[in-house]
Amino acid sequence: MDVDTEIQRVKEERQKMEKDLAALTSLTFDTDLYSANKFEGYEQSIPVNDEEDNLDATENEIARKMASFTAPKQFFKEPLRTGEEDEISGFKQPSKIIDREDDYRRRRLNRIISPERNDPFLDKTPGPEVRTYADVMREEALKRKEEEVKREIAKKKKEEEEAKAKEKDVEKPKKRNRWDATPTPGRIGDATPSVSRKNRWDETPTPGRLNDSDATPAGGVTPGATPAGMAWDATPKLGGMATPTPKRQRSRGDETPATMAALHRYNLLRWEKDIEERNRPLTDEELDAMFPQEGYKILEPPASYVPIRTPARKLLATPTPMGTPLYNIPEENRGQQFDVPKELPGGLPFMKPEDYQYFGSLLNEENEEELSPDEQKERKIMKLLLKVKNGTPPQRKTALRQLTDKAREFGAGPLFNRILPLLMQPTLEDQERHLLVKVIDRVLYKLDELVRPYVHKILVVIEPLLIDEDYYARVEGREIISNLSKAAGLATMIAAMRPDIDNIDEYVRNTTARAFSVVASALGIPALLPFLKAVCQSKKSWQARHTGIKIVQQIAILIGCAVLPHLRSLVEIIEHGLNDENQKVRTITALSLAALAEAAAPYGIESFDSVLKPLWKGIRSHRGKVLAAFLKAIGFIIPLMDAIYASYYTKEVMVILIREFQSPDEEMKKIVLKVVKQCVSTEGVEADYIRNDILPEFFRNFWVRRMALDRRNYKQLVETTVEIANKVGVADIVGRIVEDLKDEKELLIDGILYAFQEQTSDDANVMLNGFGAVVNSLGQRVKPYLPQICGTIKWRLNNKSAKVRQQAADLISRIAVVMKQCGEEQLMGHLGVVLYEFG
Repeated sequence: MDVDTEIQRVKEERQKMEKDLAALTSLTFDTDLYSANKFEGYEQSIPVNDEEDNLDATENEIARKMASFTAPKQFFKEPLRTGEEDEISGFKQPSKIIDREDDYRRRRLNRIISPERNDPFLDKTPGPEVRTYADVMREEALKRKEEEVKREIAKKKKEEEEAKAKEKDVEKPKKRNRWDATPTPGRIGDATPSVSRKNRWDETPTPGRLNDSDATPAGGVTPGATPAGMAWDATPKLGGMATPTPKRQRSRGDETPATMAALHRYNLLRWEKDIEERNRPLTDEELDAMFPQEGYKILEPPASYVPIRTPARKLLATPTPMGTPLYNIPEENRGQQFDVPKELPGGLPFMKPEDYQYFGSLLNEENEEELSPDEQKERKIMKLLLKVKNGTPPQRKTALRQLTDKAREFGAGPLFNRILPLLMQPTLEDQERHLLVKVIDRVLYKLDELVRPYVHKILVVIEPLLIDEDYYARVEGREIISNLSKAAGLATMIAAMRPDIDNIDEYVRNTTARAFSVVASALGIPALLPFLKAVCQSKKSWQARHTGIKIVQQIAILIGCAVLPHLRSLVEIIEHGLNDENQKVRTITALSLAALAEAAAPYGIESFDSVLKPLWKGIRSHRGKVLAAFLKAIGFIIPLMDAIYASYYTKEVMVILIREFQSPDEEMKKIVLKVVKQCVSTEGVEADYIRNDILPEFFRNFWVRRMALDRRNYKQLVETTVEIANKVGVADIVGRIVEDLKDEKELLIDGILYAFQEQTSDDANVMLNGFGAVVNSLGQRVKPYLPQICGTIKWRLNNKSAKVRQQAADLISRIAVVMKQCGEEQLMGHLGVVLYEFG
């Protein structure tokens, strides 16, 4: 059928339909029922704002009544609450690990996964590219030296700034130069004017002046660069290789800069190249992809058509002598995502945007048979890891089993080089971290001794788990390090972690100490004792001594009472730290002794005999955090003593504790409360001593509003008070606490009501006047207590004694004005009825 005939037929049908509709509009139906105006009762326009859309008064009234039967507004707003509000309100925990980490824990992202290290147990000699233990130690020493130099430079700059500031303060203010003052010799005004630097064309050159063109470039100047002030057409000197053109005194206005011409030529070349690329002829394949195969016909170009071939363009397309890189056709990047993510081949799970950095090569449609064996192995590992990370539970289970079974076939290097960067990913979530840690755990079991060159890489990733706020993450980290220690051996673990013991970063030293404690618990404390002794007595750096003593502290915290067989050895290793020259070492030593005593309780007092004297001297000479650490150590050692010694040492240390009751430091308060609790609970400490010497200062300094509002310390305060109550009895504690449970005005009202009820006949007027004066003085503040006062009055109005009834009636007259001020008309009316009935 012809296209024109079909179009004409459709037009005729449409015109016929329009005529039929026009004929229907001329008819009228039921004009007796409906008005002649068919638009009557309809809105003629759509309101553009809320003001034009108001209802009339009747509709408003109906809407108001209907609205009164609906649910409260907060129930309508609740479904509209967003997920962010839920997170703020605490119903939803952040899924990303980094969202809940503080700045200290985020420092794990600053650590670099180190390259593989040499395995000393291998039979072959390591190559020059493999890092040995000596290389790592040299690198760490260089870093420490660099840090010390930077500190010295910063210190020197600060001292110079302070010296300059002092000199400015010492300088006398300059005398103002008056216009009528005679210039004195030696002042600036009579100095010989300096010759202008500008060389005029009509000036005779000064013999003593340096010529800019002949000046030798300074050491910092790039050789061959034209010196400032040189003529445009002068040939620059190249270190004596060429004779420079003599400088001519001429104007620069007639000289064309060469650099502008080169820049213009380069831009023109770039534009021409871009235009040629945009206007290149389309190939038949590109045209077939753009247009359908049917409905189009390929026409031959006319014989007279000649395409434009500009010779100038071809000339400009020649590479310039500058060797400037020109435009290249970019290769297609299949890993680039525009809108909808591509479906991965081979049934792989979805890929998050942050995963393309690690798994993007899986999107390249490559023939795996053409790849090398190493590339095939790496691609297989990536597929399995992607299934573990983002796959369904069946996919995850299968991939985990394959990774475990083929661990030795894949090799330690390819596996850890793919797994460990994923664990350092900033967007990692809890579930993903748990799965990847499980992969490492399974792989470690299979690889065994092959893991030795990668011990430090694994520790860099796993050590941050030891300080995670999640308990289960800490347990997973300990399990991985424990299995790693058993697989690699003690020598490899020490060689891997020894350079980090005196690292300049405190975060690295902290995590290393915790990792060493896990190694000690896995391989046994006796195996680690010689190393600990050497580290704790290091002379090179205080950081090494600090970290070694902290390892002892973490061992005591981790293994608890299992430290008892090695208690004396550990105490002897760290006892010299109490007299160390560095304050931080003294502090960590005292805290380590406290941890050892807490772990060994209630045994092991004999092991601490050598540290009692330094501790007692320390609490009398130190202040601040060091004193807090020493007090904590004594607080944990005293409960281990016999009753006689415990009583003596408690009285000795209590003098220092009572003095520190007034300390503003929150950490000191917490430690003082803990030590008081431990000393009070020890046998041999008498109740009278606590009642007379400790309780008054204890309640005066701790049972205050500020302490009650402090969420960090109030729990410890309650526990200490309960322990004191167990020792001295409940009556002494309750008698002091009750007074603090009420405000002063509440205590005043309670007291005067009690006195009013317990009065005798001799002091009736005194009590009446006193009661009235107190109530009138408090004014409106007495409103909460008026029902209680009126209840007492009504009770006394019912008394059989006429004097008591008279006094109660007189009291009403004294407090009536205050009741009026408080707005208690109803209560006053009730008292009026009572008076009328009794009257």
